[in-house]
Formats: sequence, C-alpha cells, structure tokens
Amino acid sequence: MRFLHTMLRVHDLEKSVDFFTNKLGLKELRRHENQGGRFTLVFIGSGAAGDSAEIELTYNWDETTPYPSGRFFGHLAFEVSDIYETCSRLQAAGVDILRPPRDGRMAFVKSPDGHSVELLQKGEALAPREPWVSQGNQGTW
Repeated sequence: MRFLHTMLRVHDLEKSVDFFTNKLGLKELRRHENQGGRFTLVFIGSGAAGDSAEIELTYNWDETTPYPSGRFFGHLAFEVSDIYETCSRLQAAGVDILRPPRDGRMAFVKSPDGHSVELLQKGEALAPREPWVSQGNQGTW
C-alpha cells in the first residue's frame, strides 16, 4: 500500500492553485475537467523524484458558498529546508503565519479555504531567531 493523495474541496480554484504552487512552491501535476459532473480536479505535488504524494484539489463548479472549516481534517505537512526563509517568503506573499516557528522547527499556515498546513524544518531544529521568537499564535491552525 502507498499513499496517493489527500483531497481538499476548494471554493476558489485559482486562489488555491496560486497558494499551493506560487506561494508554497509545489507544482501542478495534472488537471482534469469533468463537464458531466461539473467539477475540476487539480493534482498538486512536489514533482521531486521518488515523491509520489499528491494533493487533489476538487472544485465543484456549482458550489456558491465556501465550504465550512472543520478540525476533522487535521493538516497537510511539508518538510522545508529552512523554516525561517519559508515563513518569511510566505509572509511577504501575504500569507498569515498562524503558528510562528518560535522553536526553529514548526510553523502553521492556512490555505485560502482554511486548510491547515504544517511546515516542519528538515533535520534538526534551527536556533531560535527573531522576529519569530517574540511572535504569538493567531487564530486557529
């Protein structure tokens, strides 16, 4: 058995694709539009050799309101090479850092649809560093 993907229902497909590709740095791997079912599937992943994990963004064309957020989902987790650089880049792109990487190891952000995304430092935690050490949590993650 191997992990294939996590499916997330999204309200604004282009905002979600922008978040996962342009802001988080993943790649759109493929897209499928189903005229009869009135939905679009976009598969996102790292594109790295040996990394088959994917996120399936499901966009239902006729859905008029955002899907309610719920803690039942949990989160997506991504390993990053420099937690501070990643959080700085995301923040500069307008993404709120909900749980700052005060410990040099972990941070949380949310997608435009409210999906929690955990960022974990690859290897050992980095030494605590400002401005992150002094920042508190905001909202839920």
